Amino acid sequence: MNRRILRLAIPNIISNLSIPLLSSVDTALVGRLDGIYYLGAIAIGGMIFNFLYWGFSFLRMGTTGLTAHAFGRKSDQESAAILSRAMLVAGIGSLLLILFQKPLLALAFGIVNTSADVEQYAGLYFSIRIWDAPAVLGLYAIQGWFLGMQNARFPMIITIFVNLLNIALNVFFIYGLGMTVDGVALGTVIAQYCGLALAVGLLLKYYGKKYIRTKYQELIDPAELKRFFSVSRDIFIRTMSLIFTFSFFTVQSAMFGDDILAVNTILIQLWHILSYGVDGFAYAAESLTGRYIGENNEKKRNKAVRYLLAWGMGLGVAICLVYAGLNDSLISLFTNHDEIIQLAMLYFGWTIAAPLINSFCFIWDGIYIGATETGPMRDSMLISTFIIFLPVYYLTLEPLGNHALWLAMTSYMLIRGLALLLYAPRYIFRPLNSTR
Repeated sequence: MNRRILRLAIPNIISNLSIPLLSSVDTALVGRLDGIYYLGAIAIGGMIFNFLYWGFSFLRMGTTGLTAHAFGRKSDQESAAILSRAMLVAGIGSLLLILFQKPLLALAFGIVNTSADVEQYAGLYFSIRIWDAPAVLGLYAIQGWFLGMQNARFPMIITIFVNLLNIALNVFFIYGLGMTVDGVALGTVIAQYCGLALAVGLLLKYYGKKYIRTKYQELIDPAELKRFFSVSRDIFIRTMSLIFTFSFFTVQSAMFGDDILAVNTILIQLWHILSYGVDGFAYAAESLTGRYIGENNEKKRNKAVRYLLAWGMGLGVAICLVYAGLNDSLISLFTNHDEIIQLAMLYFGWTIAAPLINSFCFIWDGIYIGATETGPMRDSMLISTFIIFLPVYYLTLEPLGNHALWLAMTSYMLIRGLALLLYAPRYIFRPLNSTR
């Protein structure tokens, strides 16, 4: 079991860590430009696209769980139909995002209260980056399908390729052509389309055309469509709550001023590094849990859950020790502004503590996605967001200031994990031949 977990987890960890690497390089590149407002613009622009793109993350997560079940049942026909449905939704969704880009941007700036400079450059970033929507959503669908097929190697290749190309393009556009946030956005657009071309090429070469040929009747099968959209709906609500929380965090950071916004942007990058690292085991949990449920193998499912939790939390503790050991030298990787480094250290303790708490809920997320038991994920996220996160922040804002944001985020992650643990006996460890 350990060998099978690591075979799936290690490629996912490598590919996932390249994602915050890209974000961290972007932060470091922009953080060294003359104006601090460039860093704020990247944070606000990134927040907007978190809402737009993470809202479609069900294309990745839902496709993985459903495909893993089909893989466990050895049904190539069902696997092909799942991929086709996901790609169809990706195409429609990306078209809608492009068509409604202006009202979406206006709505975002109607909510976010920030400086004129930050708003100007965030708008520039958005106007370029929105054109990568078809590539981003298409990659969600294809990479989720690969993971469901127990193939973590292809997503690793694609992700590393996209992010390394993106970094190279961003360095070229900023230092070679003298661009600012527009260079970051343009580099991302080009890299995403190159990544989509690579993904389609791998799909055709190694899986063949049979997986992209789906009969119309299979594509619109009412029972399968209902299942697909039921899973997608719960993941969408769960993801929007997640995005709301992190976006609220960014908006409130901006209200504290550009310096705090810059500090919190840097520190939250370290949270993302943690999440993407542990998500390697969460992705393995999606693949293996779904496969063993598809095989109707309770013993292996239960064993996989136990082992995955141990591996994920072990990695979380290791990251915690690394953060504690590097201390302020870690912050200096992101910016050379001494005042930002000194200010960041006032809040760095929250970042050191995060891996001890966050890894637990990340692994549970992967287990629930693989089981396609998305209702509890939705409910736990709503509880954590609206009953824990917001009250904790507003009740402690006056005495704690920016510390209130970090306390609220930490409480939010803790309750997410505990809620999923409490749901597990009914939804995860239930007999597979039972009907609830």
